[in-house]
Amino acid sequence: MSAGPFAVDHDGWVLGARALPSLNFEARPDGATPSLIVIHNISLPPGEFGGSAIADLFLNQLDCDAHPYYDAHLRGLRVSSHLVIRRGGELDQFVSCNERAWHAGVSNFFGRERCNDFSIGIELEGTDDQPFEPAQYATLAAVVAALLAHYPIEAFAGHSDIAPGRKTDPGPHFDWSRLQRDAALPDRYFPYQRA
Repeated sequence: MSAGPFAVDHDGWVLGARALPSLNFEARPDGATPSLIVIHNISLPPGEFGGSAIADLFLNQLDCDAHPYYDAHLRGLRVSSHLVIRRGGELDQFVSCNERAWHAGVSNFFGRERCNDFSIGIELEGTDDQPFEPAQYATLAAVVAALLAHYPIEAFAGHSDIAPGRKTDPGPHFDWSRLQRDAALPDRYFPYQRA
């Protein structure tokens, strides 16, 4: 389990995370620094946990013949996220937080487009229709503390917030109030209204 504490080094890597460097990144635009954290969920195959498929996807090593979903939806896809928190709380890092990972796609944060340019993507292993694990919230709070200490983070959003109608994650089971409480974050970090 990787509940921290964590720290971010000069190169944007989280000390205490398992580093799995992906080729799916690029430099952020000149002058862009991370100011937004985007929360996602992911499971591969959908609804199944464990295994190496998430890492394989981000490392361009996924065998798309291994499952019909991969063949139909993921063949040829090149994506990444900065961080992935597994069901047991383990933390994997695929892209330096200093760099632009490919997690948000077509997106808009209150009129500011191309959220990949100025955000850090955190994937929780999970689905829209199941609760996340306590160990995941513990790791999330710990890594958020490290990111806030290193970057000028101003807000948190779900993928569904910045890509409405296209994305639904992290889904209705993600507990935003728990993140806020566990990470001791003031309301100003959460610009989207939650039901």
